[in-house]
Amino acid sequence: MSTPLRIALVQMNIVAGNPDANFAKMEARLKEAAASSPKPDLIVLPEMWNTGYALTEIQVLADPDGRRTKEVISDFCRKHGISVLAGSIAQLRAEGVTNTVHVFDRTGAEVSEYSKIHLFQLMNEHLHLESGDKLGTFDLEGIPAAVMICYDIRFPELARKLALDGAQILFVPAEWPHPRLHHWRTLLQARAIENQMYVVSCNTVGDSGGSSFFGHSMVIDPWGEVLAEAEEEETILVAEIDLGLVNEVRGRIPVFADRRPKIYE
Repeated sequence: MSTPLRIALVQMNIVAGNPDANFAKMEARLKEAAASSPKPDLIVLPEMWNTGYALTEIQVLADPDGRRTKEVISDFCRKHGISVLAGSIAQLRAEGVTNTVHVFDRTGAEVSEYSKIHLFQLMNEHLHLESGDKLGTFDLEGIPAAVMICYDIRFPELARKLALDGAQILFVPAEWPHPRLHHWRTLLQARAIENQMYVVSCNTVGDSGGSSFFGHSMVIDPWGEVLAEAEEEETILVAEIDLGLVNEVRGRIPVFADRRPKIYE
């Protein structure tokens, strides 16, 4: 059995259009998570936590090149010796605003950046945001991992590609609203089962930007079993995962060895 990885998920209510309020809450929640005993190895934040879905104002609200986010999160990681997957933020770039994840290790060094590939037309993302075009695979202190954002989980071919590239944990920051709780739980468990990897999903709660978000952040093992699940209020959900289980499951049901990609293509 490998050394367990302790993960804390910050399930929070985001104030649409108010980055200052969201930064203050985020920093308070990070400190709260860091103060737990034993402290987590990694903290995960939800999608678009800095602005919420204030898309009509997003050009003004977005964090220019993610500078504010990078400074705050990097400083926290360095002070507390904890890695952070900083959910995703609205980030202003020369080409427009992207929905972008930044990942920092326990020394405060940024180890990965991923911008959401699939934009959700039902919430008009495609009218206000620029889509990413690179995969979200990364190595976090020896752990092969990957990230997708919210709507991305409806695209199983993306999750499979990340697994084939070596990911053993898939992180999913999200703002997934009512009434699609059944879709949320089913899709996340399916991604875990079919790719035989952990899925760690962090959702938001409360009413924000005209939508209602139901929480239910989850940690799912490679068998598809739910190890931990939040309810519908602000909370910090903590779970420990054993990465040794990934190879055990993949050895017992050799899905990857039995693939026939020439036929699929």
